[in-house]
Amino acid sequence: MAGRIVPSILTDDRETLRLRVRQASAFADYVQFDVMDGQFVPTRSVSHDDLSGLSMPFKWEAHLMVMRPLEYIRGFAEAGASKVIVHVESEAPEKAFELARRLGIGVGVALNPDTTLAPVLPLAGVVDSVLFLTVHPGYYGGKFVPPVLKRVAEMRRAFPRLRIGVDGGVKDHNIQDIVRLGVDVIVIGSAIFLTPDPAASFERLDSLVRQVSHRRTSRH
Repeated sequence: MAGRIVPSILTDDRETLRLRVRQASAFADYVQFDVMDGQFVPTRSVSHDDLSGLSMPFKWEAHLMVMRPLEYIRGFAEAGASKVIVHVESEAPEKAFELARRLGIGVGVALNPDTTLAPVLPLAGVVDSVLFLTVHPGYYGGKFVPPVLKRVAEMRRAFPRLRIGVDGGVKDHNIQDIVRLGVDVIVIGSAIFLTPDPAASFERLDSLVRQVSHRRTSRH
């Protein structure tokens, strides 16, 4: 389904991690975990060891906001990740893609808000997806960066069948505009988990997505 919402869990605290997993279990069948090394971004988050001990009733992927992703791939594959997303700005992303493929998991490439499409275009045929960050990474609740959406639209025109996602700063007021760009995945963190009722927040946002999808279907 176009515009599928993927909840994003970002924390450096094991108790909060367990809480978020329990919360997500109530409404999600696929989740993204944000992984940060304190170098690529200034903050740190959970490791593959933290995730490997958890019972998770959903499939999940790891968004590796790390300087040297090659050092992380095997650990997350063994912890049960279905996919890893590696930043084009990191060291040797192509080698990380190759290792992930050998280990039998999916691969995606991510790019920060200030990164142009130039380094990503040659990878479109190598990866399963492209994830556009629409906030500067490292924290929940970052400020949305609207100019990124122009690159999203350009990528969609160039690669009509490529799986494209948007991650960061997505709220009630802008989610429908994002869906109209033809994105496949909308990654949402704070607008779900930093609310009093994450399940209700997910359902509300998902309803807004379905409204756009329904209008498209009705016109055809």
